[in-house]
Order: sequence, then structure tokens, then C-alpha cells
Amino acid sequence: MILTLSCADRPGIVSRVASFLFDRGGNIIDAQQFGDVETGRFFMRVVFEAGEASAEALREAFAPIGAEFGMNWTLRDPKVRRKVMILASQADHCLSDLVWRWRRGELPMDICAVVSNHPAETYSSIDLSGLPFHHLPVNRDTKLEQEAAVWALVQSTGAELVVLARYMQILSDGLAAKLEGCCINIHHSFLPGFKGARPYHQAHARGVKVIGATAHYVTADLDEGPIIEQDVERISHRDTPAALIRKGRDIERRVLARAVRWHLEDRVLLNGAKTVVFTD
Repeated sequence: MILTLSCADRPGIVSRVASFLFDRGGNIIDAQQFGDVETGRFFMRVVFEAGEASAEALREAFAPIGAEFGMNWTLRDPKVRRKVMILASQADHCLSDLVWRWRRGELPMDICAVVSNHPAETYSSIDLSGLPFHHLPVNRDTKLEQEAAVWALVQSTGAELVVLARYMQILSDGLAAKLEGCCINIHHSFLPGFKGARPYHQAHARGVKVIGATAHYVTADLDEGPIIEQDVERISHRDTPAALIRKGRDIERRVLARAVRWHLEDRVLLNGAKTVVFTD
């Protein structure tokens, strides 16, 4: 089982959690915690063996403690895989990587839908066999209808996480609000900086020495959502824009994969406009 929690920091939280698990025959396998001195918030992630107790029974028993401390908390059985919907546009490298990692068992999820504003033949190099594919084209006049279809798919499939795998459409404020905290985007830049179109060309024109990518939760504020993961790679004056794009694709793949896995493993806790990430 995995227990995550956040609340106002005060003495006794760890003791109460440990005692709760001990009293029910639980055995702690891994525990990480963090007290944010700036916000006064406490964050904790505990992985434990639950013995004969079910997740439902443990949630019911833990609820009074959560209420006492004013916690935002989850208690989940990691054997229950989350349903994930992936949205992609013409660039296919992030979609390809996520599907490949999923097939290898590296990402504990069930892909319930792959959605694109481009037809399926766009991804002829990717093995999408067995995955429900939905072509939902969009233009300026049909954006609201297309987003309504996307949201309907989220609801009908039971998707618990939506991943924008280089999905090059800006979500409306309404859809972003519905997906708050459960939609991850990969931004082809080391935020904040070089926002907008042709970021690698902007970087090349400025003679940068590192390029990067950022995975973050989607909010109504474009590219301003809580950051989950970032990575960079050194470059030189020898690198052309094409070379930056090639190297950038590699960074985007690994940054997005880490962010998705950490979310699926309950390692990411929201801390206002930031995140606390208990990495492995």
C-alpha cells in the first residue's frame, strides 16, 4: 500500500501514522517526508505491507486521523493500475516512448485511449495494436466541440491521468480546470524561458549552452503549472537547430517518462504552485 499526505506541520504526525500502521499489523517498507519551512506544510509518502487489511478498510480507519490533522491524503493499492489517456499531435517520439515503456512493464498503467488531432497513419511506425485510437481533428471553429469529445472520452474510459505527449493544442481554461492535478504536459523548453513557437531556434539564436525540457501539471495559465521534472543537456556552437531538435527529443522523452511514472507511483504531491517529488 502507498499512503501520501500533506497538512500543516505540527508535532506528532509521523508518530500517529507509524502507530496507526503498527496497530494494524502494517510493516513500513519505505518512508519519505519533508517539512516546508516557507509554507509550514508537511508532506509524507509511506510504502507499507498491509497484511490482511484491504485498502478500503484502511482508508475508513485512517479517515479520523486525516480529519484531525486536516490532511490531504490518499491511500492506494499499487497493484490497482491507473487508467491513462495519451494525447499526441504530429510529433510521435513521446507517444512512441510511453507505449514502448508501457509494453516493457516500466510504467504501471493501463492505456485506455490514444487521442490525436491527426489520423492513425501518422503513427505507422508505432505499435498501437490493442490500443483504442481516437482521431479527433480540431480547428479554430471546432475547438469547443473537439474538447467536449475529449472530456467525454475521459469520463467514458475512466481515465485517471491525461498525458499530453507533445499534443500541440492549447487546452481551454474550462478543460484545464477539469483536469487539474491529473494532466501532465511535456514542454519542449527548460521553463521558464524560450516560450512560444520554435524554441530551439530561439535558443540557437541566443547561443545557449544548455537545452532542456519540462514536465508539468496543466493549469489554465499556459506553461505555468506546477513543475514535476526537468532535465538539460549541454550543447555548443557546433550544434545546428536540427541538432538541438534531435537532442531535445531525447530529453523530452526521458523527462516525460519520469514525470508520468512518479505520478503513477504517488511520488508527486502538490505544494501550492510547486510540487514535492519523492524520487526513488
